[in-house]
Amino acid sequence: MQKARVKIASTDIGKVNATCEYIQGIAEKTGVVIRGPIPLPTKKLKVTTRKSPCGDGTATWDRYEMRVHKRLIDLGIDERALRLIMRVPIPEGLNIEIEMMDN
Repeated sequence: MQKARVKIASTDIGKVNATCEYIQGIAEKTGVVIRGPIPLPTKKLKVTTRKSPCGDGTATWDRYEMRVHKRLIDLGIDERALRLIMRVPIPEGLNIEIEMMDN
């Protein structure tokens, strides 16, 4: 039996969780074996800048942070389930990567 590994990443945690639930629903309907969603470490991208437009002056800082949330789902997959997974609606700003593996 073939396996599929689905990697989901986005800055919006709600979109990630909604897509994971959609894939879990497909797995329940088709009866395939599912492992996950496994939460991977959240990547935090930080940028610190001076508030002053010229660069000198007050020593006040703006701190910006972008968090990238990631999930991993392993599916033991058949042809019907694979077609349904390929047709998952992908919201704006969500990255999905599907990798096929042999046992």
